[in-house]
Amino acid sequence: MAGRLSALAVGAPALAALAAAAALWTWPGVAPAADAWPSRPVRVVVPFTPGASNDIIGRLLGQKLSDAWGQPVLVDNRPGAGGALGAALVAKGTPDGHTLLVTNPGPTVNHVVLSAKPQFTMAELAPVIFIGYSPLIIVANPAFPPRNARELVEYAKANPGKLNWGSAGNNSNLHTALEVFRATTGIQAIHVPYKGTGPSLADIAGGQIQLMFTTWVSAESLVKAGRLRVLSTAGAKRMASLPNVPTFQEQGIKGADAIVWFGLDAPGRTPRAIVERINADVDKVLALPDVRARFDTLGIEIEGGPPSRYGELLKSEVARLARLVKAGALQVD
Repeated sequence: MAGRLSALAVGAPALAALAAAAALWTWPGVAPAADAWPSRPVRVVVPFTPGASNDIIGRLLGQKLSDAWGQPVLVDNRPGAGGALGAALVAKGTPDGHTLLVTNPGPTVNHVVLSAKPQFTMAELAPVIFIGYSPLIIVANPAFPPRNARELVEYAKANPGKLNWGSAGNNSNLHTALEVFRATTGIQAIHVPYKGTGPSLADIAGGQIQLMFTTWVSAESLVKAGRLRVLSTAGAKRMASLPNVPTFQEQGIKGADAIVWFGLDAPGRTPRAIVERINADVDKVLALPDVRARFDTLGIEIEGGPPSRYGELLKSEVARLARLVKAGALQVD
């Protein structure tokens, strides 16, 4: 169902996702012994292109987990449809703990709530651990005239329809951040969806499009090389990695703050004992000093905790998106 929805038409997908989230999650009553797992290499699906935030996180954790598990942890990049293709692969996969998903809001919650015909349900993915979160940033080609978000809004209003704004795909977290920013500021921007963050950033650096929301993890190398410029951060406070870059709120932009969270999922009926084993091992890796130091340089706040903590986050995210759809800030299509 294309087009913006009225307050009376929140949409069956959003309501169904909200109902499903309220009942998340169930596991088989009889589970194999967790100490027998893993019995073969573990595949970690990253639903985006190499070099994106999820990819960097997956490879960092995979190196440590390979040692802990005594089995190779193989990162498998499966981009497409804003990450939904890779997420669907895991959702429909064998629930034995040997296939996992490093995800963010786009491939899972956003896809289920904002798609008229989602490829899977929330119940088909089991929350394993809340890895962490990072504020989004706006990056632009260095030749783009505005130097910050306030100037960007002024420029957009003086040049309606002339902004080409990239994302990692329709309904990706970077896309929903754009939609909220447009609704909040009243600007016009042409959304240009890509199959992943990497190709979109490359086209900004090359001048094919002008700007996008992204993470410091994904943009760091291009910013440091002078091929991209950061206009603003979208968090509640300045980032330690970008101390000289102001936030939206510092520039008078209210209600457009945006973060991206990262989580680890398994197929929905993965035995609880295995989910808890993976959770405990990943939690230990997240506590390692060198891992914490690396995440700090990437601008990611580590969270961790039990699967239930991640499950509660997912429920709250489904409810938040449903409210945004009802308000008309987002659309189901």
